[in-house]
This record gives sequence, C-alpha cells and structure tokens, in this order.
Amino acid sequence: MQNCRVPREREIKTNKILVLMSDFGLSERFVADMKGVALQVDAALTIHDLTHIVEPFNIWEAAHTLAGTVAFWPQGTVFIAVVDPGVGTERKSVVARTGTGHFLVTPDNGTLTLVADQLGISGLREIDESVNRRPGSEVAHTFHGRDVYVFTGARLAAGVISFKQVGPKLEQPIVKLRYQKAELSNDVIAGSIVKIEKPFGNIVTNISLELAAKFGFAAEEKMPVHVEIGKASETVLRLEPAYVNSFGHVAEGQPLLYADSNGMLGLAVNSGDFSGKYGVKAGAGWSVKILKK
Repeated sequence: MQNCRVPREREIKTNKILVLMSDFGLSERFVADMKGVALQVDAALTIHDLTHIVEPFNIWEAAHTLAGTVAFWPQGTVFIAVVDPGVGTERKSVVARTGTGHFLVTPDNGTLTLVADQLGISGLREIDESVNRRPGSEVAHTFHGRDVYVFTGARLAAGVISFKQVGPKLEQPIVKLRYQKAELSNDVIAGSIVKIEKPFGNIVTNISLELAAKFGFAAEEKMPVHVEIGKASETVLRLEPAYVNSFGHVAEGQPLLYADSNGMLGLAVNSGDFSGKYGVKAGAGWSVKILKK
C-alpha cells in the first residue's frame, strides 16, 4: 500500500494538532495549565483531549488507550501522553515517531509498549531539557507534563523545533510491559485483557475478530465456548458463554463473548457488569484463553 508509506524523517511535517492524554482527572487545574503552556508556544495550535481519566498510575491502560487512538488521527499529529508515576526520577523523557507518521511525547515507562507492537516506532529521541523545557521551571520536579512534555510537544507541533531538535537519538529499545500477545496455538486462542470499558464493565481483549475466524468461531451460530481468565499464573475464572453478535442475543444477566466495534473480542454481561460480577480486571498480568466447547 504505497499511499500508507511513511516519509523519511526530514519529510514528516507536524500539523499544529496536539492531543493530550493523562491520569490528571478534571477536578484540578492541571489540564488547563498544560493547555495554557501550549497556547503560549503558538496560539494557532488546535488542542484536543483524548482522555484525562486514565486510572491513576495505570501505565497499561495508558498504553492501550494510546495505541487504540493514534492511527485515526492525521499524519503529523503530536500526542502528549502523561501517566508518570516515576516523575522526577531517572526514567527518560522521549519523543517517538511512529511507523504511521505520528509523534508521541511521553515518559519511557511502558506507555509506548502497544504503539510499538501495533504501529511500529521509526524514530526515538530523548528530550534535551536544557533546551526543551519551559523557562523558569527548572526548580519544579513534579509536573513534567506541563514543564517538559507539553512544552516540547507544542514546539514540535507548531514547527518551532524539528524532530531532530528534540534531543539526542536513542538506539536502545524502549521500556516495554510484558503481556500475553494474541496467538492461536493448537486448540486454544490466548491473549490479554487490555481494558475494562466504563461504565458498563465489559472487558476488552487483544484477540482480533480475524483470529477468531481462523479458529472457526461463528457468532451467527451462537457457538458455546469455554473461557479461562488468569492473573499471573493463576486461573481465577472459568465460564462457558455463547459467542454472539451483540448483547441482546443472550438473556439478561448472562455472560457473552462478542466482537466489539474495533473488531476485538470482549466479554460482557447482558444488561450487567462483567468486571464487577466476576472480579476481573485489566492489565499486563491478566490473560484469557478461549477454547471450543
């Protein structure tokens, strides 16, 4: 697909679009502070919110949310992703250029895990804070989202600096969270639980509809399946839901396996809360196995 080919580093241009994601919530001033810093760099920037209600300190949720969004935005968009429990420590602050031609400004703490696996990273640079840090903020150590990330990201999005001017090129691999990748082996599909959809409590896996089809699953047949959910190496739940197209194809209160609007398999309870009912959470340590009954 030649029309999807990403230009070389010098040819990729940013587009004055900035997208913000954090675990800061909406009750305090933090998001507004970041937007103000960005607009001081260039008042012509357009600033959008991905979300600011990532579960506090949940790097896995940040990784999943970011990876599920980036490719829908125009090439050259700059994302600021700040879920940073290690703020003020020695973890690196980086800007990554994806294989799709987007730019991600974030701590190198695992947030880039799923972006790297799904979209690829074609360039990585460490932010040079001697140049790319909000002037006068050197004594502050707890708000790098404002003082380093959005300041650098806004300068990049506005064309004040190029990707090369972010800082030195990094050759070493990014920090990656360990998780069960989706795979088909013998008579089992294995994967991870990547997200709990709020407010309904549906769980989302990284197992695609295409992989399920290869396994011979057919939602139209309301096929019964066997599901095992584990945390670390321990199985915490076994159940036998039907694989169906949507929630109303099973009775109220009954579990179901289905494909969501992004073509990923999920588990839900019709008119209920799967996560709450069964005590299932999401994260790199949560895995799922699906077998034909």
